[in-house]
Amino acid sequence: MSDKRYLALNVAGMATSDGAGVALTRMVGTQQLDMVDPFLMLDRMDNDDPDTYMAGFPNHPHQGFETVTVMLEGQMRHQDSVGNDGLLAPGDIQWMTAGRGIIHSEMPEMISGKLKGFQLWVNLPAALKMIPPTYQDIPSAEVPIKDTGGATVRVLAGTYDGATGPAKAQTPIRILDARLEAETAWTITPVDGHNVFCCVYEGAITAVDDQGAERAVTAPAVAVFSGDGPIEITAGADGAEILYCEGHPINEPVARYGPFVMNTRKEIEQAVRDYNDGTLAT
Repeated sequence: MSDKRYLALNVAGMATSDGAGVALTRMVGTQQLDMVDPFLMLDRMDNDDPDTYMAGFPNHPHQGFETVTVMLEGQMRHQDSVGNDGLLAPGDIQWMTAGRGIIHSEMPEMISGKLKGFQLWVNLPAALKMIPPTYQDIPSAEVPIKDTGGATVRVLAGTYDGATGPAKAQTPIRILDARLEAETAWTITPVDGHNVFCCVYEGAITAVDDQGAERAVTAPAVAVFSGDGPIEITAGADGAEILYCEGHPINEPVARYGPFVMNTRKEIEQAVRDYNDGTLAT
């Protein structure tokens, strides 16, 4: 058995739209890559045409999981059914624990016509799916940055090189936003038993597969790693930008219907009834 993790899957992102017609690339949550437990979905926003995103994400419900919004360019205004209201600027993070239910909106606001960032969905275990909803609004200035020989790494959640990210998750996870200079080699050691993927959103990387062959992963694509031990990747000739996601698998049944993620179909049906009769977020 190898003493390093290997590249198990290389999955291209899928163009789609969500909300009121916002164009995006779905990286996780597709037919090719349904989920990487505990991560349910990852959407990449990268638009410079306001007509493709200004309609935003009007009021919609969530129950049973956490949403993580990471802004890179542009701004996003959010409001919710429990009285929160804020504006995410470039580099900011919003971590919303939907828990037993919340209704919120996310509406883009232009900066130089560009909207760029991510929304990640993180599952909650059955014991936490009905906890009260909470928000964490995290400004960019609170996010630690580590520079390590050609790699600049923003630590969003979990720990890296002695730094701890400000986001507090209900499930043990690590999320890093890494920028690698051209042909930079980067090594990171996940916790044994954790699931790991890297969303390559700019440039390209290479990594070794289970046969020991070097494979290229070119943006926009997701590299899923298997095995235990460290991960070793190398940026391509134009460098690479990566959203690194590592988490402890929940290993529970997943029932999904749009914005509701529970453990059974019966629970989903109850969530839909609660939303339709106005009691989901009360």
